[in-house]
Amino acid sequence: MAKYTKKQIIELVEEEDVEFIRLQFTDMFGMFKNVAITSSQLKKALDNQCMFDGSSIDGFVRIEESDMYLYPDLDTLEIFPWRPQQGKVARLICDIYRPDGTPFEGDPRFILKRALKEAASMGYTFNAGPECEFFLYHSDDDGLPTTLSHEKAGYFDMAPLDLGENARRDMVLTLEEMGFEVEASHHEVAPAQHEIDFRYDEALSTADNIMTFKLAVKTIAKRHGLHATFMPKPKYGINGSGMHINMSLSKDGKNVFADPVDALGLSEEAYYFIGGIIRHMKGMTAITNPLVNSYKRLVPGFEAPVYIAWSATNRSPLIRIPAARGEETRIELRSPDPTANPYLALAVCLAAGLDGIKNKIKPPRSVDKNIFHMSVDEKEEEGIDSLPSNLREAVRELEKDEFIRGVLGEHLAKRYIQAKKAEWQDYTTQVTDWEVDHYLSKF
Repeated sequence: MAKYTKKQIIELVEEEDVEFIRLQFTDMFGMFKNVAITSSQLKKALDNQCMFDGSSIDGFVRIEESDMYLYPDLDTLEIFPWRPQQGKVARLICDIYRPDGTPFEGDPRFILKRALKEAASMGYTFNAGPECEFFLYHSDDDGLPTTLSHEKAGYFDMAPLDLGENARRDMVLTLEEMGFEVEASHHEVAPAQHEIDFRYDEALSTADNIMTFKLAVKTIAKRHGLHATFMPKPKYGINGSGMHINMSLSKDGKNVFADPVDALGLSEEAYYFIGGIIRHMKGMTAITNPLVNSYKRLVPGFEAPVYIAWSATNRSPLIRIPAARGEETRIELRSPDPTANPYLALAVCLAAGLDGIKNKIKPPRSVDKNIFHMSVDEKEEEGIDSLPSNLREAVRELEKDEFIRGVLGEHLAKRYIQAKKAEWQDYTTQVTDWEVDHYLSKF
């Protein structure tokens, strides 16, 4: 990520003929919002003088205290490569502040920064890398999204079977133009499903990058007449989309998860970090898997990681230790999906892992056989528990986990839980096509 001063940004905007600047921020559900300004207002924005109505944003404040200020992070300046070459459009990601100059405690970016500050106080830097999956579907004649695709491709297939190859290539080239280091891209298991992986980074940059990644993917897809969706399970009977998160801690430039003497190459801190995540996994799930639809993905039979266990030798548990060792040693959490707010998801992952280190929480024994093929009795004998089976259960687990609620803070935790309860209530009162198909003619 480039480092800029206010003066450099003003000069760059003028040199590059940037006409509009989008001041972007994220609501509690992980949706990008923005206020657009012209270049004439840039100095005002860089002096943190741009105000907006916080009462209109999900999870922010009441109308009685609605004035909020945008504080741009200068290092997030990006000129959108898909906009016109004359009168270009740039963006700055912003933190949210109250009128008295204090950070807004409900800002997801602030919540991640607070968790990173705790890690820094222990001497750690938190690095994370996502594996983001998505679907590419046709749009209808009105430009609205569908779940239709002519494609029949599968894992690692290529053109002509992979009909999304050209769109995915343009996405990769656009991301690289924006400074991403794209490590791999490929077709995924389900028809019309794709994955693009970019290099890990310090966690705040990674969260910013995930938000930017989703915006770029959707924008380029639309240029190809397609709709990109990060919905976890848009169609019945196929694999859903996940967002595996690879994590490591470093201290003084060294990966503290690595220990060449250990049989698995893992340090004591790594084992405790795993233990902390397993301890708090149920309470975290409403954050890492935030939608009613998220739990349609988390069912046995589609390689979804529903069992709370870990392993260094197979992919069926929730937590996997990839084969790379030394400085590449990392922990992969496989349950999150790409609709998660990345700031909140990384914050709870880090905090849970640090809790494991601080309190020396030992993980259970690793499970080195395919859990999907184990009987119920075998899973009980191994003490293998499961993730919440729906959003209602996940919210209840969040309510019970005082530690994870503390990571989110009272302000956001209260509003998030209220919103997710309302989402579940709205869902359960719907009359679905399945019900009509099964009951209308019988009763």
